[in-house]
Formats: sequence, C-alpha cells, structure tokens
Amino acid sequence: MAELPSYTSFYRRFRPQRFSEVLGQEHVTKALQNAVSHDRVSHAYLFSGPRGTGKTSTARILAKALNCLTPVEGEPCCECSSCLSIAQGRSFDVVELDAASNSKVEDMRSLIAQAPTGTMGKWKVYIIDEVHMLTPAASNALLKTLEEPPSHVVFVLATTDPQKVI
Repeated sequence: MAELPSYTSFYRRFRPQRFSEVLGQEHVTKALQNAVSHDRVSHAYLFSGPRGTGKTSTARILAKALNCLTPVEGEPCCECSSCLSIAQGRSFDVVELDAASNSKVEDMRSLIAQAPTGTMGKWKVYIIDEVHMLTPAASNALLKTLEEPPSHVVFVLATTDPQKVI
C-alpha cells in the first residue's frame, strides 16, 4: 500500500487500494477484474449507489488496474510508478471531476478537449463524480463524447441519483 502522510483523514487512510479490499461489492469488483485481465474494457461505466459505498474508490482502483505496469489477474500491484502516481493524485492519465462543483458546459468542454490527447500509460481514465449534477448542456456535451469516444479513453461516471443522469 502507498505511504500516506500521518495527517491523512481516517476515511482516506483506510480507503481500499485494490479490488480485493472493496467490501460488499464482490460481484462488481470481480466483473471489473475480469474485464481488465481479459482486455475487454468498456469505454464507459456508471457506478451508482448511496454515499460512502465506494463508487469513487472503485473508480480509482479501476484506473490503477488499467494503467498498472504489473497487474495480476486484473488487480493493480499498487507498487509500480503508475499505481503510485494514481494513488497520490499525480497521474496525468487519471482526471477526476466533481460535477457538483463543475457542472457547467464550459467545464465539460474543457475536460472533453483533453480526451484526444495521448497518454503516458495505457488508458486515460476520466472519473466524473456526482454526474447527475451536470447541467443539461454539460450532459449533452459529455454524451457526444461517450457516443464516439477515443479508443484509449475510459469514462467512469459516479452518482448517488442514477435516474437524474441524462
């Protein structure tokens, strides 16, 4: 597990770093591991559930597994340079957006403009948290990219309210 500073909050310190550490979602984590290990990754995933159920943590683990230099059966090693940079929030290949704070169409267009750019690793992963908070215009901008995504891009959309996602 990556070293974290001693002042790290409780929930961050004990956040799962591997699929095997995610509790109560074995069917989901196994499906994601199988997709990674058999190179059958979808270009978009929708993670939904109540707050605190591990949607964002699982999205980060998926990003690590996709870009890990030495994965084992779809599980990230959490020790290679790629896994460590993702865990520390320094990876150029993993972009997180909190849609609750960045819900405008300009925010989404800025994010989407980065999608065609190259990657340092295998995949560029966009994690959009609280995706249901996007404005209709921002949702439509995202939808256009989801319909015709670049081949090296994976979108993970996380929400507590899936029926509000356009």
